[in-house]
Amino acid sequence: MQHLVDTDQLSLRQIRAILDDTARFKAKLPPPLLQDRLLITLFFENSTRTRSSFEIAAKRLGAHVVHLDPGRSSTKKGETLEDTFANLCAMGPDGVIIRHSENDTPARLAEMEMVPVINAGAGSYAHPTQALLDLYTLYEWFEGDLAGRKVAIVGDIVNSRVAASDIRLFRRMGIEVSLVAPKPFMPPATDLPRYERIEEVLDDVDVIISLRAQLERHKKPIFDDYAEYAHHYCITEELLGDRGILIMHPGPVMRNIDISDEILDDPRCMVLDQVRNGVFVRMAVLKLLLLDS
Repeated sequence: MQHLVDTDQLSLRQIRAILDDTARFKAKLPPPLLQDRLLITLFFENSTRTRSSFEIAAKRLGAHVVHLDPGRSSTKKGETLEDTFANLCAMGPDGVIIRHSENDTPARLAEMEMVPVINAGAGSYAHPTQALLDLYTLYEWFEGDLAGRKVAIVGDIVNSRVAASDIRLFRRMGIEVSLVAPKPFMPPATDLPRYERIEEVLDDVDVIISLRAQLERHKKPIFDDYAEYAHHYCITEELLGDRGILIMHPGPVMRNIDISDEILDDPRCMVLDQVRNGVFVRMAVLKLLLLDS
């Protein structure tokens, strides 16, 4: 039984199959490959893009989707998550897509070996389908030529499951990653190049991935407010100049804090491309886990 807790569970052959299927699905929607399959989405944290993207992806492939609202589930009555999951699996779904605030929740459920588990974001550790869609966006733009490309991840890296998954996947694919953030936003231990100022990397990167500044997650104030943070880390026209750097962001984007209005409307900005690609990547992931494994 194949699960997707993080991309390190995928072989390079499987990653390439996902990229190939994504390109095919984007060029032409496939027949209902997952007709009569049933998926359950279980989101313990709010989500707009990821939940909607998975549901659209499943329906594009002909599958049925049932969303369980954890706020109204028996976990609120004291039932353990594992028991809730076991009861759901007893109803015969073909897979469960879960988002949770704890890093190890998807792995714990996958270890029960009841149905395929797909991690839709867990804690600060992993968001594998976001990493795959980010990879595909680069793969498409650079026409498959990824080795040696340079990506700078900018912002609240220590709290970002997207950054964590992107780093692991990108490095496997030969992409060079550097980190840009104030020291409290940096992960505690990494062998990656680290910088405090965006200006230090502008002439040496192909891509900037901006992250939301999660000031509320830091016990000790680092900036007085978001305006002060934006002064140092917002991606603006003035900052980029005429450089051909691609700009990405997993969303939600805080306008004029993470990325300026002007850059969000700039051809170099790939944010909506990432969202579009996410549907096709998740279609490819569902095909791999439910049909090809």
